Formats: sequence, C-alpha cells, structure tokens
Amino acid sequence: MNTINRVAVIGLGYIGLPTAAILATNGIEVIGVDVSQRTVDAVNAGQVPFVEPDLGVHVSGAVSQGHLKATTSTPQAEAYIVAVPTPFQEDRSADLSYIESAARGIAPQLQGGELLILESTSPPGATEHMANYILNLRPDLSLDGSDSRPAILVAHCPERVLPGRVMIELVTNDRIVGGMTPEAAESAKNLYSVFCQGEILTTDAVTAEMAKLVENSYRDVNIAFANELSVISEKLGIDVWELIRLANHHPRVNILQPGPGVGGHCIAVDPWFIVAAAPEESRLIRTAREVNDSKPEWVIEQAMSAFAGLPESAELSVLGLAFKANIDDLRESPAIEIASRLADALPERRLNVAEPHIETLPRQLANRRNVEFVSVEESIQRSHVVLVLVDHDAVKEVGPELLDGKVLIDTRGSFDVRAREVLGSREG
Repeated sequence: MNTINRVAVIGLGYIGLPTAAILATNGIEVIGVDVSQRTVDAVNAGQVPFVEPDLGVHVSGAVSQGHLKATTSTPQAEAYIVAVPTPFQEDRSADLSYIESAARGIAPQLQGGELLILESTSPPGATEHMANYILNLRPDLSLDGSDSRPAILVAHCPERVLPGRVMIELVTNDRIVGGMTPEAAESAKNLYSVFCQGEILTTDAVTAEMAKLVENSYRDVNIAFANELSVISEKLGIDVWELIRLANHHPRVNILQPGPGVGGHCIAVDPWFIVAAAPEESRLIRTAREVNDSKPEWVIEQAMSAFAGLPESAELSVLGLAFKANIDDLRESPAIEIASRLADALPERRLNVAEPHIETLPRQLANRRNVEFVSVEESIQRSHVVLVLVDHDAVKEVGPELLDGKVLIDTRGSFDVRAREVLGSREG
C-alpha cells in the first residue's frame, strides 16, 4: 500500500479542521479547503475560527512548519477527506448537496489511485452516492479498475469525537473505516493509523455509516428516558436529580442527566436518518426523538409559569446558548429555540442572556428590543427568574448568595445541592 503524503481536507469546520491539523502535526502535507474566505484566512494565519481546546496549538504549529495551509479551491492530492455538513431537510432526510459540491471540486483533480474518504455523518448509502456522483462526472474512472479504467478508492470513516475533547479523542478513540472495496478500507486504515492510537476497525461503507447513526441514536434514546423522567418528576413533586442519583446506585443502572432538549449536529439529527431509511421499523428511535424535541416546549412552560405573581418589572436570566457545556457550538441548540420563543412570549419583560463562549448574539436573538447580552453574574443580578439552559463552568461557579431570592429553573442540575439549600431557606 502506497504511503500518502499529501491530503486535501474539504470543509474546515468542527471536524475537518481538527482532522487537518492532526494529520499535519504528524508530518503530512495538508491543504484545507473551505468556502469561507474568513475561515481560510484564519487558518493561514495559524488561528482557529471557533472554540476547541488545544486545536489552536496544533493549527499554529502546523502552519508555521509549512505542513498546513488553506484555500477556497480544491487542489490535486493523493487523498481527500470530505467533512462537510449533512443537515436534514424539512422531511428529515439528509441534504447531500454539500457532499455533491465537494465531489464536483474533487472530480477534475483525479487521475486514478486516489483515496476519497467521506467523514461527514451520513445516511446509509451516502458514500456510494458520492462515489457514483464522481464517476458520473469522470466515467474514465472506476471503483475496481474494471475495463482498464483507473480505480479510485472510496471509504467512509465517521467521526466519533466529543466537542471540547476533539484533539484528545481523535487520537485515543477507536475508529470505524468502511470501504466501498476492501482495498479502500485498508488504504483509509493506513492513513488514519498515522495519528490514531485506538483500534481501527474495518467493514463495508454502509455498515460504517449505520454504526455512527446507531451510536448517536443509542444516546438519544437514553437521553429521552432522562428527559421524560424530569417531566414525570415535576408532575409528582419529586427532585429528579435526587431520583436519578439514587437509582444509579443500582449496579446495572446508569441513567443520564436530563436537560432542556438535545442539540448539536449529531444526536439531534442522526436518528432521523435512520427513521427516514426505515420509517415503519424505527418506532423507538422516532419516539425518543419526539420526546427530546418536545422538551423545549416544557421548559418554556416552566419559565412562563415562574412569573406568576411577580411584578411586571421582573426580568428573566437565560444562562447558556450553546448546545453543550464549555463550547461555542450553537448548532441545533435547544437553548436558542427556548430563548427566542420566550422573547416572543414575554415582549414586555427583559431577557438577560449570558453565553460566555461567544462574542455576539446569534441572529435569532440579535436586535430584539427585550433581549440584552450580558455576563453570567450581571444576568443573575438583574433578574427575578433564573433559567439555566447550559451547565458551563462559568455558570456552575456562581456563588449561592447570588441566587438568594431568585426563582431558579435549573434544567441541567448546575447548582443541585447548593441551589436547593438556597431555595429551601427562602421558601422555609
């Protein structure tokens, strides 16, 4: 198997840029490709256009050593890694247009023998779709070298990293590599072995695609159980955090923590790809998605009822907008939906929104008359009702004295025992 020395990474987002950086750090020449000139300029300056611990060190080091550069046009390379978005459409099927756009850029550069890896989380058949799309543009190529046409090697290698730990988990996590042919799987495995210390497991492309969807659907189902417990507990007057803590003392029980909903590009999206592929058979997966998608509405109702009996001047503190703690990623965030809908439902009340990991409000909240972007401390100080949507460290570090006299709706258990003590003394 030939050694790959030059790789083009298409898409320099939350997965593409870390992958490009880790390859470049290990001595491979990497050209990152992105449609955003701002992103390209940032990378070429050795900077990272989003928050991810340790990524900046890798990017700046790789750029300074000449191993990493970025451009808006697709170059010739020995391998291509496609890491572009695959959002779902109105019917909740996957939008493959970004993959097709990447394929159109790659196709003219191919000479035969190149390795093409789709990293984007995709529905079953997306890798084959990309391969066929390229072969339609380049009928002089093939997947297996038939009819004396040069072959290209096509594989799927889904990312399975946690935002906030990407640079660690890229190296330590096991990887799944699915090839359109056994040769493609082996070639992709050899490339990832440059940096991956975990086990690299090979299979066919469609099984690799399904594996990633199943991993996230498994988590979605378990989160839905926790979220449903929180709704039931509220109705029965039970502290859900205490309930879960006690239940988890059983040696074979590990209930997750509830929240305001599920966000991010993976768990909130991927299960729908399975539902779209097998709608009649995916009953549990569909129900879990519906439970998690309905949780923001429940949180909104809790916040609205908290203002009963409060003066008209009472304000709302909204803590956190990201889809999970300690990152700036707002994709599919239920917190943004909740804050936006509360701003509409409470037009005469001020919402003091705090998100310590971004510099400006997202478009859904920007320029609203009753929304102000402030620090965590100022948000709480100004407000009568405190709504915790994200358990950022900056939120959990708030002293209990700042919550004294506040109505607290803690969807993440950020204050847990401390908050109950404060509220208990006030209510007693």
